[in-house]
Amino acid sequence: MLLLHFRAMGCQMEARLDSDKPGAHMLLAWIPVWFEVWESILSRFRPDSELSRLNAQAGRGPVEVSTVLWDVLREALEAAEASGGLVVPTVLPALAAAGYTDSFELVAGRRWVEQGPTARAPVNAVGAWRRIELDGRRRTVALPPGVQLDLGGVAKGWAAEEAARKLARHAPALVNAGGDIAVSGPQRDGSPWTVAVADPFHPDRDLAHIRLYRGAVATSGRDYRRWRWGTGWKHHIIDPRSGAPAETDLISVTAVAEGATRAEMAAKAVLILGTDEGLRWLAQHPDVAALLVREDGEVIASATWSKYVEGEGG
Repeated sequence: MLLLHFRAMGCQMEARLDSDKPGAHMLLAWIPVWFEVWESILSRFRPDSELSRLNAQAGRGPVEVSTVLWDVLREALEAAEASGGLVVPTVLPALAAAGYTDSFELVAGRRWVEQGPTARAPVNAVGAWRRIELDGRRRTVALPPGVQLDLGGVAKGWAAEEAARKLARHAPALVNAGGDIAVSGPQRDGSPWTVAVADPFHPDRDLAHIRLYRGAVATSGRDYRRWRWGTGWKHHIIDPRSGAPAETDLISVTAVAEGATRAEMAAKAVLILGTDEGLRWLAQHPDVAALLVREDGEVIASATWSKYVEGEGG
């Protein structure tokens, strides 16, 4: 089993390739290069990225985009539709209003005071994803005036899946993009991959171990990407219904689904909804399994969670 750790998209990354073939190490070495290319297209923190250039053209008509940006934006809009508008790509104004204006390493070192950015963005700007115009024939995107995109979570899920797919041409693979984990299929001996779910209150401990033959895992939480705001805290999970960081009784949600972008969407939607509404949402989406951690420390599993823990499916 070959293992590579590297940093990209503001996160720690990991790739595993179940191979002993000659040249497998060289293949693994290409993964950071792939991520660097994708980040140069999809990062909102790089002023010269393709996404930043698209955001700068909001309200100015159609813009032709690359296949990577097109594919990720399509995934983001599908996630918005599937989540009923809970997980949307048009949250950049809300993130900026909450103080998340730079990479997390820079934001985490600040202590915003009352004179800092306002804590709420206009809801109509956050909810404008339905007004984005796509032309598949020309591969163009037209953003309405004032609409700004952040593709962070979806981009990581898409990148994990894409990297695992590329690696799978050579051997079974697992790619962990900052907590969004995609596997290409069982390991060479037919066994599942084991994915640990960390305890958000004690990161050195595991709450569960998932046995995954195929599909993806994603965790969304407000325990890590948060920053001081006056005497309180802000976090990066925006509730589009309010235009502000979600007020929820959940500290983290881990979701298992067929694909990484769907798992990412599900984890974030359930986190925003909170325990009761989140469990009802999961009951309506039986293809998703989830483990919910409440801020009081209680851990709640969805009805479909046990099949992954017990190794009966995936």
